[in-house]
Amino acid sequence: MAELKNDLILRAAKGQSVERTPVWLMRQAGRILPEYRAVRNSLSGFKELVETPELAAEVTIQPVDILGVDAAIIFSDILVVPEAMGLTYEMVEKKGPWFPKTISSENDFANIRVADPNELDYVYKAIEHTLAGLNGRVPLIGFAGAPFTILCYMVEGSGSKTFSKARKMIFQRPDLAHKLMDMITETTISYLHAQVDAGVHMLQVFDSWAGILDKDLYKAFSMPYLERIADSLSSRVPLTLFAKGAHFSIDDLASTSCRTIGVDWNTPPAYARAQAGPDKTLQGNLDPTVLYADGKEIAKHTIKMLESFGSEKHIANLGHGVYPDTNPDSVKIFIDTIKSYEHDKNQ
Repeated sequence: MAELKNDLILRAAKGQSVERTPVWLMRQAGRILPEYRAVRNSLSGFKELVETPELAAEVTIQPVDILGVDAAIIFSDILVVPEAMGLTYEMVEKKGPWFPKTISSENDFANIRVADPNELDYVYKAIEHTLAGLNGRVPLIGFAGAPFTILCYMVEGSGSKTFSKARKMIFQRPDLAHKLMDMITETTISYLHAQVDAGVHMLQVFDSWAGILDKDLYKAFSMPYLERIADSLSSRVPLTLFAKGAHFSIDDLASTSCRTIGVDWNTPPAYARAQAGPDKTLQGNLDPTVLYADGKEIAKHTIKMLESFGSEKHIANLGHGVYPDTNPDSVKIFIDTIKSYEHDKNQ
């Protein structure tokens, strides 16, 4: 593997000193870039792009070349995990994912299994192609969905504002919810280990729907599975846990062996630091809609974010994925502001 020329993000994740705050964006490889759309439009759909290693690698590298971010994140989808488990999904244009079959009763478990990680070989091949293309310029991040978020899709069958079917299972059949998340967790752990074997330098676990649970339910139905993932992976590479909408869980996330905790834009950095304690690195958390503002406003909010988190143990990012209608030039202002900003380390 090529020696890294830029390891800022790895040092920040490990709590080591950095010359400046590193930056990348969730969903940076995607629809904001015309170069991505050109590749995507040449194919039958999103899934073909995910499952074609050479093209997945190409769109993974695009933000490094075009935006100048300090890390690449492999182009894939969290829903490759339920598909490998036997529950296939479709990506419906302008609507999002849809599962023709769902898990709603004990009988449905006959249709799924703990996946063999080799079923996701196309992801590992995409990682290998990406590493060759990056040639050590920046680290590569691998990822997976958190077991609770994956359960939401497998039970609900699509995106939802409430995920009431998933929450109904938690209350009516908690045994089935735990059984399903146990299977998802086993699959996810082996999948993430295989990503590390293929060469990723960091990992992130996305709990995109964490915020639909309260603190007690999150502690019972998500934290035990995140702890298992962290315990299995965090000794190999730095691991980030991102529980969107669940500011109440930061102290619980900090009790795991993860290195970094993602912070959404609704959570004040000072609160996140107080909850996480002094040892964890925090990632985030600019509101993605700030990037609709003019350049001066973007720079002002970006600097405010940097000052709020301080010069150490911070990885700059948005508080969630960049929105698809965002102007790439605005993203560049965000990134360039971070790269040129000098913290006053005497404060």
